[in-house]
Amino acid sequence: MTAIPPLQGATGLAPSRRPAAAAGGGFALPDAMVPSGPADAAPASVAPAALAGLLALQETLPDAARDRAARRHGRDMLAALAGLQRALLGGGDAAAALERLAGLVGNMAPAADPALATVLAALTLRCRVELARRG
Repeated sequence: MTAIPPLQGATGLAPSRRPAAAAGGGFALPDAMVPSGPADAAPASVAPAALAGLLALQETLPDAARDRAARRHGRDMLAALAGLQRALLGGGDAAAALERLAGLVGNMAPAADPALATVLAALTLRCRVELARRG
């Protein structure tokens, strides 16, 4: 087997004769690159980002709660319209269904989601049309 001689001359670099930094000959950082601050300095810089995320989450919770209430109110209006339909088709008195519908229309819960607000506005309009036709 032929040995390859070390490269010298062109670069001017000679092989290093320094002893290994670690006992096993592993990798070691130079002293200039070793952090000198306390060990808990990194979590302090992460804390503002985590806090901002929590604050953003808290700001969205009221919107979610408003949307839940608006969806529930929309379902109640649909149920009142269905009750009015059953009363009209059954030949019964629709006065109780109309009163319930009027109470729901006057007590509209606002929605934060624009798409949900659009659907609820259309549903409210339909309820008002029914109230105007029969009221």
